[in-house]
Amino acid sequence: MAAPLLPAATTQAQTTSAASLARTVKAAHWRQRVLLICAPTATDAQLLKQRALLQPARAGLAERDLLVRELPWASLPAADQRYLRQLGGSPDSFRVLLIGKDGGVKRRDTEPVAPAALFATIDGMPMRRQEMKRAE
Repeated sequence: MAAPLLPAATTQAQTTSAASLARTVKAAHWRQRVLLICAPTATDAQLLKQRALLQPARAGLAERDLLVRELPWASLPAADQRYLRQLGGSPDSFRVLLIGKDGGVKRRDTEPVAPAALFATIDGMPMRRQEMKRAE
C-alpha cells in the first residue's frame, strides 16, 4: 500500500491503525473535522487524484483542523466497512465524506474534490466562522 503524501499531523495510518474508524471519528468530535476518502483499492485512480489535489493544500487542511483518512475498502476490517456504509460509503465506488466537528456528514462527493471546494464548505460552517473571528 502506498504511503500517503499528506503530513502525519493530518493523516491517520490508512488501515493498519488499531483504532476502529468509528472510534477515530468519535475521538475527533468537537476537536477536528474529518475527511474520509474511500476507494475500492489503495491504487484507485480517483484516490490517487484526490491525494494529489490535497498535497499542496496541507496548510489549509491544518488551518481548518482537518484530519484526512484514506480508506481503501479492500483492506478495511468488516466493522469499518459497516460504519462506512452507514455514512454513505460503497465498496464499489470512490467517495469523499466530510464530517464536521459536530459529527455530522457535511458533504458527500463521488469524484475527487478540489481543496477550494472543501474549504468553501468548511468556511461556510457556523463553527468555522467563529474560529475565524477568534483568529482575527
